[in-house]
Amino acid sequence: MSNNTAKWSLVSHLQTANSASLSLISSSDNKTFTSQIFPTSENSGKQYAPWFLGLNHDKQIILFDPESKNISLSDAIPGDAVATYAYRQPNSNLMWFVNDGDKEHGNDPLNCGDKGSTITVIDKGSDTEAPKHIKTICVGHGHHVPTFISPTLNQPDLPSIVYVSNLLGGDIVVLDNDPNNDTYLSITDTINLCEPEKEKDGRTGIPNNAFPHGKQFSSVTGKIYSLNNGYGTVAVINPLTHEIESRIPLKGASNLLLSYDGKYLIGKGADRKSNPDHVIGKLSVIDVEKEKIIHQYDVEDYYPSVYRFSANGKKLYVTSAATGKDKQKNNLKINTLYVYDCQNLPELKLVKVIQTGNADCGRRPIAFPESGNGDLIFIPNPTDGTLDVINGETDELMETIQISDEGGKEFNFSLWIPGVYGA
Repeated sequence: MSNNTAKWSLVSHLQTANSASLSLISSSDNKTFTSQIFPTSENSGKQYAPWFLGLNHDKQIILFDPESKNISLSDAIPGDAVATYAYRQPNSNLMWFVNDGDKEHGNDPLNCGDKGSTITVIDKGSDTEAPKHIKTICVGHGHHVPTFISPTLNQPDLPSIVYVSNLLGGDIVVLDNDPNNDTYLSITDTINLCEPEKEKDGRTGIPNNAFPHGKQFSSVTGKIYSLNNGYGTVAVINPLTHEIESRIPLKGASNLLLSYDGKYLIGKGADRKSNPDHVIGKLSVIDVEKEKIIHQYDVEDYYPSVYRFSANGKKLYVTSAATGKDKQKNNLKINTLYVYDCQNLPELKLVKVIQTGNADCGRRPIAFPESGNGDLIFIPNPTDGTLDVINGETDELMETIQISDEGGKEFNFSLWIPGVYGA
């Protein structure tokens, strides 16, 4: 990144009660850290607020207008700017931004009417070329999660496609991701995730109550694993035929993570029903070749929010956040980070609980420098308006950085700038 000597740069967006806070954290030696909080401008006043995409090489704020599809630069972040979830396409300059639509129906009336909501593909450009809007695609009723599939050494015949799950639809749409095809970035198939025997009215189509959220592609098996929260199952899908070949029981999970070797799925979730006073956090380890749960771990008074592996794959970090109500919520640990040794998968071994700031919200992301850029962990404390920097070797707190003048609930890391990864 030109005009910047940092080994990495981390951009965070925190939505506060009435505005937004955008900050840039960087370091040149992974020992001392600088933080720049950008000015906030007035709300845009538009029916469809601008999207925050990221920062360019000159530290200018990149904004996307969802109506005109224009991309502009600013020195201040509009108070109503939306930091939508974004996914990097591997080995590409493209970013996929998801728009989940309204909360009740998952519709984006601007682009899709009542037919669902969108994914928007943006080319990031370069130091000399401006970012470019590629396409906005109506994919179904959100929340959406894209999973990228491409040929592997074991399966060179795999197509370049993207599976996009639709939470409120109960389906997965298949997008062609080969720019040489006429159908590039168009829907070529739809996978119905319905399990009629689990539907009260016996429905067989879309929409249904599968509620897919969490999807992984394993190069070991060449299969897609889609977590269907509503049914408590993982659908095993062949990406060559788009057929569901089997299902793995997995109750109480809300997301899936794939181990770096592609052999194990880690499910995470929370049990709010068994005990009215305590939330039980849950982690499950599935062997993808045996298609069965090998280990399950329960943690009382813990809501596992977001989890990711360290860059070397030796540790699994699980952030805490809030859920439930009354005694359940009051008993929750919302100021901790759980660290698991995962060098002997399928076994997970809890090795440390790190005290952090507070996350009295439903989601607390996590970020890391990419391999070779230092062994650090970045944990936001949305309620406090701060960010904890943790030494990845010792798992000790190094520094707490102010990223906002006030706390908030909706926090996102921007993955526009290379050098960091996370959620």
